Amino acid sequence: MTHRWFNRRWALWSRIPWLDRILLILAALAGLVWLGGRSGMRVPGGVWGELALLAAAVWLFRWMRRNRARLLWSLRNRLIAAYLLIAVVPVVLLLVMAGLSAYLLYSQFGAQLFYQAVDQRLKKLEATADALAVSLRSASAADARELVASPGIAALLEIARGELPGLQVRLNPAEDLIRRFGGAEARRFVGIVQEEDAVRLEAVVARPGPGGMLVVAVSAPLTAELLERLAPELGPISLAILRPAPTGDLREPPITLNGRQFVTLGQISTRARRVPAPQHWLDYEINGVTTLDAYTTHPAAGNEPTVPLFVSFRTRPSQLNQRLFSSLGAFGGVAYGLLLVAGALFLLIELLALRSGIRLTRSVTRTVEQLYEATQHVRRGDFSHRVLPHERDQLGVLAESFNEMTGSIASLIEEQRQRQRLENELTIAREVQAELFPRTVPKVPGLQLSAICRAARMVSGDYYDFVLLTPNHLAIVLADISGKGISAALLMASLQAALRSQLLIEGTERCSTAELVARLNLHLFRNTSEDRYATLFFAIYEATTATLRYTNAGHLPPLYVCGNRVHRLETGGMVVGLFENCTFEQGVVTLEPDSVLVAYSDGLVEPENVYGEEFGVQRVQAEVLRQQRLPPDALAEALMAAVEEWSGAPTRADDMTVIVARRE
Repeated sequence: MTHRWFNRRWALWSRIPWLDRILLILAALAGLVWLGGRSGMRVPGGVWGELALLAAAVWLFRWMRRNRARLLWSLRNRLIAAYLLIAVVPVVLLLVMAGLSAYLLYSQFGAQLFYQAVDQRLKKLEATADALAVSLRSASAADARELVASPGIAALLEIARGELPGLQVRLNPAEDLIRRFGGAEARRFVGIVQEEDAVRLEAVVARPGPGGMLVVAVSAPLTAELLERLAPELGPISLAILRPAPTGDLREPPITLNGRQFVTLGQISTRARRVPAPQHWLDYEINGVTTLDAYTTHPAAGNEPTVPLFVSFRTRPSQLNQRLFSSLGAFGGVAYGLLLVAGALFLLIELLALRSGIRLTRSVTRTVEQLYEATQHVRRGDFSHRVLPHERDQLGVLAESFNEMTGSIASLIEEQRQRQRLENELTIAREVQAELFPRTVPKVPGLQLSAICRAARMVSGDYYDFVLLTPNHLAIVLADISGKGISAALLMASLQAALRSQLLIEGTERCSTAELVARLNLHLFRNTSEDRYATLFFAIYEATTATLRYTNAGHLPPLYVCGNRVHRLETGGMVVGLFENCTFEQGVVTLEPDSVLVAYSDGLVEPENVYGEEFGVQRVQAEVLRQQRLPPDALAEALMAAVEEWSGAPTRADDMTVIVARRE
């Protein structure tokens, strides 16, 4: 039996990951060391309790992470977890924080009452010492001692002993507490003094007299009788007397306070005080602790002249409330009652919220179960199944929406088919448009050509073309149609047809480019709507003279680069197709050897980076200057790559077209 039990436990332990094993062992060892230290055993120092909690918390987090999917698969479990995290846990935390806050408040208030009581006795001692010093300031030392025993002063001291039992008066004490703890220039000392296991309240006042400085010391021992008279709102009071711990082997573990170690010398406790019976179920017992600083003459104190006195007391909130609400008079009980009523209402509201949460959970899980069953019908192709709504709320509307969804699935499938058909047609349109671009680059003596067009959508609104008019004459065209998509592609086809028909006329190579652009403008104006237009760059290159005649109709000026010189081809006029009668001009430039001509559309300059900055014409120009030694096809690809790297976007906002021509 023992062998089987061990095998089962070992199998369970073997299934735990190795890191979790280490965490469990570490938590167990740290917990044992911490418990040993709490029980008084000698263990190595350190934060063993915190280490055990940390290891256990990490293990619990890893366990919940591994089993999260299995535990939270059910919607019911998810809702329970949600209610625990959203409702139960915050309420519990609020209650715990309220209880702890009340406990700390009452404990601090009790400590404050004890402080005030001790401070009042010290002030009483100081007032008595001042009165004696004033009364004896004109007497000699011998006369002063006789005056202390006089009936008037004796009556004064007897009154003071009513609050300070055991009060004693010393004149010119040999041990001057003023110089020891107040400094050489001090004239008074008021505080608590500890000598071995005896503690007393003491006030020392020094005043100049006829025979020199008169020192009056009034003291009262801090005994159980004095504790009985302090802070009647507190129950039993106990005061532990400490002294600095000696170096070396100690018989008992030292007490560490503020980085210093102390051992217990004795204890003073009240005898007649009792904790009163609770007045209601919230009237729990308060165990408060605090410390008082006492001046000591012990050699082990070193540079620290004070040692703490550890004070503990027990009381109940009902006792402290009498003092806490004393300023309200008769309304104090009303204020306390209102606090209790508010707490009771809070608990009642939370119980009602819990009941409502359970009902809502049942409603949600029932509707989700029906929806899950309905999805199984849809999965099998049965679109006639309907969900019966139970409530007129969002879940009911969700059930009705599901019914509407199943009723419209057939039409959605048909729309999907139509969309697929449209995408197929767009694919065909893209293939047809690709046929409109030059299939091959014409061969012109002394000129290298390359062009790239990348559409933002299925079809492009940019148009470029190379038309060989004669063996030595080449027409270069770059246009950007307004708009995008199918409409721009159709206008691009119309522009291509009109331009090619113009270029088929004999003698076109000698015609002015401005005249050809004017004809093209008239054609587009008469055959398109008023809001349709295009920017156009049209040029004719003559190989024998290396002359380029061009007209720029509202297009971005192409860049003519020769060495470090950049010339923009801007001569031309308005865009084509927008106005009927437009005048265009022809520009002429001679291409020098090893020069480069770069024409591009606005899709190359408008892309923005993550900061909203456009790539811009200046960056295009800088990139051309940097890469001008590359072949035309490599230069075009480099420009495209630079723009795409600048934008970093997976899609293009506009069509991008580049034409590169290099004079050999």
